[in-house]
Amino acid sequence: MEPMEVEKPKKESLKPTEPIVPNKGNGLDFEKYSWTQNLQEVTVTIPVPSGTKSRSVTCEIKKNRLRVGLKGQDPIIDGEFFNAVKPDDCFWNIEDQKVISVLLTKQDQMQWWKYCVKGEPEIDTQKVEPESSKLSDLDPETRSSVEKMMFDQRQKQMGLPTSDEIEKKDMMKKFMSQHPEMNFSNAKFS
Repeated sequence: MEPMEVEKPKKESLKPTEPIVPNKGNGLDFEKYSWTQNLQEVTVTIPVPSGTKSRSVTCEIKKNRLRVGLKGQDPIIDGEFFNAVKPDDCFWNIEDQKVISVLLTKQDQMQWWKYCVKGEPEIDTQKVEPESSKLSDLDPETRSSVEKMMFDQRQKQMGLPTSDEIEKKDMMKKFMSQHPEMNFSNAKFS
């Protein structure tokens, strides 16, 4: 058996030039492995015979290349990445003695990969669904801005004033109370 650079996706009807809709994990599923991604990482999952021990696995992660397989056999994956990874921040393990899981930390953490290993069909990165981040994950300044934007959006949807409009109105009320000698009866506020 020769090392396989790539496998055909399970859906044979697609043209190779046509980008494929990614799986739920923003990657692709193949017969011998699958991969998923978020902006920071790519995870490659390779089912192996039940009872496989870590010492039977060969896994080589380089900046631009991945080679994974079982000792004494041709590699299951052997090819160049779509983009560079940080090898020192990558690792692999064997889960339940039946799945090799390889975690790859992307060098460029602001880009979606179109494929994991060169030669695979490309996914349509426009169809990628970013994970929703929790407000608690954000730094205080960003969190404050996001909460303000969410509040303003809800207010607008209900036809109510935004936080800026409320602030202006409060400033005007304060000004009017500090200057009772001024007549604001004919003033129009927008």
